[in-house]
Amino acid sequence: MLAKDCKRKVILTGDRPTGKLHLGHFVGSLQRRVELQNSGQFDEINILVADDQALTDNWDNPKKVRDNIIEVTLDYLSAGIDPDKSFICIQSGIPALHALTFYYMNLVTTQRLSRNPTVKSEMLMRGFNGSESEDDNVAGLPAGFFTYPVSQTADITAFKATTVPAGEDQMPMIEQAREIAHRFNTIYKCDVLVEPDILIPENAAQRRLPGIDGKAKMSKSLGNGIFLSDDAATVKKKVMSMYTDPTHINVADPGHVEGNMVFTYLDAFLRDDSQFADYLPDYKNLEEMKEHYQRGGLGDMKCKKFLLKVMEDLLQPIRENRAKWETNINDVYDILKAGTDHAVQVTNQTLHECRDAMRINYFDDKDAMVKSWESWLNESHTKN
Repeated sequence: MLAKDCKRKVILTGDRPTGKLHLGHFVGSLQRRVELQNSGQFDEINILVADDQALTDNWDNPKKVRDNIIEVTLDYLSAGIDPDKSFICIQSGIPALHALTFYYMNLVTTQRLSRNPTVKSEMLMRGFNGSESEDDNVAGLPAGFFTYPVSQTADITAFKATTVPAGEDQMPMIEQAREIAHRFNTIYKCDVLVEPDILIPENAAQRRLPGIDGKAKMSKSLGNGIFLSDDAATVKKKVMSMYTDPTHINVADPGHVEGNMVFTYLDAFLRDDSQFADYLPDYKNLEEMKEHYQRGGLGDMKCKKFLLKVMEDLLQPIRENRAKWETNINDVYDILKAGTDHAVQVTNQTLHECRDAMRINYFDDKDAMVKSWESWLNESHTKN
């Protein structure tokens, strides 16, 4: 459900520019962003290139982050993000986000941050968690990375986002954002901040897409992903190497579809039954195909070739769009600049409202500040 107290429906979502986007990003949120953008149901859609957050574990290699800002933006535009309908902005170019992050840090404890499941998972994946003790597991962790959920809360609330399209793994992050927003409004007796809702994919197979190697999550750092910018030859090589069922040695052997990446990806990417009529008329639908594989008589190679056709139906239009945008990088730059300029205006207003609620907008009302000091002085004299 959307926040009840907010008249405008606003989306905030985004990605860290640490590499090209892959299919996990696409089904986890990017595909949904395009659908929502074209639905006409939202008043504003903001997509954040989170370069500040990318630096929390790439502080020694800012070039990696800088070089990937254009790459990620090309992926957005290629997948169907329309700059006439959505704003794409760069996080580091929005000063209000930094100020709000600092204020919010006082509203959450280190103990609460250390319990965030998403942070824990990311810590393990990046090798930051050097101890089995919960008390010591942040000893070698950069403070910026540890406070990632606070920064993300600043991003979301600065735009007064009501909805955050994201993968299932981001649910703990959004819950923490809700907590911080609620705490701010409660402490400062205001309704400035909106408590956001997450919008996860309806298709269960799309919520946390595994890597082609069968690992729990497709990841740039693990090298087990299919990227939106991969050419046809690369996609074919990756699909043909995809993890299937190690017990399905011979075609006649009964096979398992659970944990078999070919069928997991078909669950996630099969558009409709018409693709069987076009590419694999032996079956009417995926259930028939699964049943044949499970009873034996259907080979992995045939399954992979069908999946490859399904993948190419999805990826070929994206490649064509990317080729057009790659010849107009100056336009891509202008899109980022315009989106960031818009974001600065929106987030500065939220920051101003937050400072008003905290009564720290010192230079907005000289009389109020002087009267506050006089009141404090009188109280001090009375006590003494």
